[in-house]
Amino acid sequence: MSQWIERILSRFTADLDRLWVACDPDDVLLDEKLLAELRSRGFELMLYEDPFVFRTEFEERYRVAWDRGESGPTPSLVVHWRGSDASELPWDIGHYGRVVSLSLAQLFPRLAYNVVKQVEPEHLAALLDAHDTELQGVRGENESKDFILERVYQLSPRSSIRTDVDFWREVLRMHFANRSLPSVFAEHAAGIIQGKGLFVGQPVATWLASKSALLRVVQDAWQHYLADLGMDGARVAEPTPPDYVEKVRIPFDHTDVQVLVDSMFLNGSLHPLAVHLVPAGAPSWIKAGIVQDPAARTSLVKKGIAKLIEVTPTSASTHKEWSEFAKQYGEVLARVHDLGNTSTGEIIAEVHGLTKALQAQSDLNLQAWVAAKHYADLSTLSFHNGPVMVHRIPDYLSSRRKAIGADKIALLVFDGLSIDQWVQIRERLIESTKRFAFDEGTSFAWLPTVTSVSRQAVFSGRKPREFEDSIGHTNKEESLWKGYWQEQGLRSNEIMYQRSLRQIEQLDALATDLDDRRPKILGLVIDEVDDRLHKERSKQDVALWIANWLKTGFVDRLFSILLDRGFHIYLTADHGNVDAIGVGRPTQGDIPLTRGERVRVYPSEHLLADSVVAYPNTVKLHISGLPANFIPLFAGGRTAFVTDGEQVVVHGGISVEELIVPFVKVNYVIGKE
Repeated sequence: MSQWIERILSRFTADLDRLWVACDPDDVLLDEKLLAELRSRGFELMLYEDPFVFRTEFEERYRVAWDRGESGPTPSLVVHWRGSDASELPWDIGHYGRVVSLSLAQLFPRLAYNVVKQVEPEHLAALLDAHDTELQGVRGENESKDFILERVYQLSPRSSIRTDVDFWREVLRMHFANRSLPSVFAEHAAGIIQGKGLFVGQPVATWLASKSALLRVVQDAWQHYLADLGMDGARVAEPTPPDYVEKVRIPFDHTDVQVLVDSMFLNGSLHPLAVHLVPAGAPSWIKAGIVQDPAARTSLVKKGIAKLIEVTPTSASTHKEWSEFAKQYGEVLARVHDLGNTSTGEIIAEVHGLTKALQAQSDLNLQAWVAAKHYADLSTLSFHNGPVMVHRIPDYLSSRRKAIGADKIALLVFDGLSIDQWVQIRERLIESTKRFAFDEGTSFAWLPTVTSVSRQAVFSGRKPREFEDSIGHTNKEESLWKGYWQEQGLRSNEIMYQRSLRQIEQLDALATDLDDRRPKILGLVIDEVDDRLHKERSKQDVALWIANWLKTGFVDRLFSILLDRGFHIYLTADHGNVDAIGVGRPTQGDIPLTRGERVRVYPSEHLLADSVVAYPNTVKLHISGLPANFIPLFAGGRTAFVTDGEQVVVHGGISVEELIVPFVKVNYVIGKE
């Protein structure tokens, strides 16, 4: 056990009390590993945010049992309070609960508190080790930033970065390890680097803070590098970078840079360029970043799949490890669909075989991860660095709106869009418009991955148990969306919601409506993808259809309409989708909205038991946060509860493609065209 876990949890002993209060203004406890260890010690953590929501869940799950002299779901309950005074809580909680106070100022007394607050929870264990073993005196703000940069993020801009090569080696290594810097540290490091005369006038802080922004720079620089070698290449299906994207030269000839770039091409972070001729004398190492023929493209895809099979997360992995895996998975799967008929049937069959092996392994590991209760912890994690679960998206947007003074926010929910299909949309936009930039992340959908559950969670900002009366339909979405934002202080006429956006012909009316109503908060449902996928027999067919739909210009026109009117755009999905084979339809249970073909829902364990016997390949898991009378039974493997043997594209189940969805900030690259 790490020093960090022992330091935090040493005061929590389940047999001392059944009710605990954690006064934790810095969200110290809201860390995956701490929550997992708490659970293993017999504790459950419940957030005290909305008093009504808390009271309902607390009374239903714990108080009733305690009043009967029985145990609750766990031996002890920890009420998490983002304050320092337990007396501010209701009397029966604050007075009777055993209080434990936690704060970063107490844990890191030798570092500047405002700086430590910017460190992500998963890095605090490493910081505590360094703090306790290396620091003798108190550090000021800039010294604290230097110390944390070096010990936590393994970046030493004062001593290790003296040349362009040093910078690119360090920043590529950092992003390859998924250690993007929080903005405070990115700005501090950028100031040091540019103070040495390096990259003056360039957005260095953005490159350090955003992996997506950095990869776009590397991608464009790779094209210039190949041109210098006499190869006129373009990212597969992408034109020359637009003139207003400033040309940055990267020392690809340096060995340290080559190794990292090669790995990024392999895992899908970077895209190879299509070239017609490789001049004699061109360095052999560039092969990973070029495509000369269909065979080379297929080989690249096969290597990418094989690499993902090697690094698939396990039941013990963190949600961030699953999220990063999902992004790479989406890149590679989009490449699989893009192969089409470019290779022989035998080679395509080999690719599909590898893909199925990857899917089977990741499905099993993800189901084991959910079964190990890691998924249950996600709803309690902090949203300030990004919404870990989709019901936290409104909270994140509200916090960003305040932090950056963004008056106008637009949330675009692409119903049913899986992460590989987002990659396809992104690539088409880069090809056709040249002017959009994307800061890409992910979020976890709600299980079961059906619209009435997960999309309502997106727009309401609530867990499904909190909208139990409408969990079978989406008719209350607009009122839930407006209700959330009115609680944040906006007036009803400043909030807008619209669903069933599908075709470019609808966008003129939307633009007029925006000009007339002038909303500050906009929620849009784009449901063309979800509607279409239920009509197709494979995701390959869906990819072909999406390609044609994108040619209409709907998505780029929608983005332009919103950006031109000053909206900050965030794009997400309520769930994804998978290829599946029918195994028949159970006679018991409901399918929410008749569209969740990978799940059946039962009001009681008794009714569910009959279907478990009839369909032994099903998966029964307890999903925290659902209503008590909403018990899901998931189809096993890549199967669906439809006619036996039928090939379908569906959702509702537990897979990377269904559960981990894109969460993307959309901007113009530079200004407007």
